Amino acid sequence: MELVPNSIIDHPSVAKYAKRRGKRADEVLLDRSYHHYAMKRLPEAEKRGRPDIMHFTLLSVLGTPLNKRGLMECYVHTREDKVVVVDPKTRLPRNYDRFLGLIEQLLRFGAVPLDAQPLMKVKELTLPQLIEDLKPSKVIGLSTLGSPKPLRDVCEGASKLPKVMFLIGGFPKGHFSDETLRVTDSLYRIHRESLESWVVASRIVYQWELSQGILY
Repeated sequence: MELVPNSIIDHPSVAKYAKRRGKRADEVLLDRSYHHYAMKRLPEAEKRGRPDIMHFTLLSVLGTPLNKRGLMECYVHTREDKVVVVDPKTRLPRNYDRFLGLIEQLLRFGAVPLDAQPLMKVKELTLPQLIEDLKPSKVIGLSTLGSPKPLRDVCEGASKLPKVMFLIGGFPKGHFSDETLRVTDSLYRIHRESLESWVVASRIVYQWELSQGILY
């Protein structure tokens, strides 16, 4: 998730989209559905412009029993080294257009809502800094480049530790950066084929609920 970079704000597709939204070009989220041709100028374009992935993923985990019991913390780290801290009580809009507006406000002003206790807020942190702040017992990355291991076994082993962080890539193509790989303690592949981020997130939460005896 990122606002349209300055390098492409003058592209016709970006300007047209922003005008239709009634916003400046640098106030809207980069979205490949609308900015495909403009994004050809951007580095690592194949990994960018898919806020819908985060929408689906957050919806998949925030409504789960694990989160409702206060047993899960959710963070979104962006390529600009911003960390979105998501309060467990957050109820995201199901409508994608409303979600876009919410995240645009969040990235512009640093918190939402602006007129009440924030449910989502932004911190300027690198991924290593976030991990240093949270001090997890173990950092587990999930990637098709990892060692094959059933997710059930991954969760059963990790559930014996006091605090575990799972890293899921929220991009449509490509792999974790070298910086991300350096902070992982273990890297696993949980399926023979690549899976969407929200599928992986949902399976992690469910397996973790089973490992903690959260069945009803």
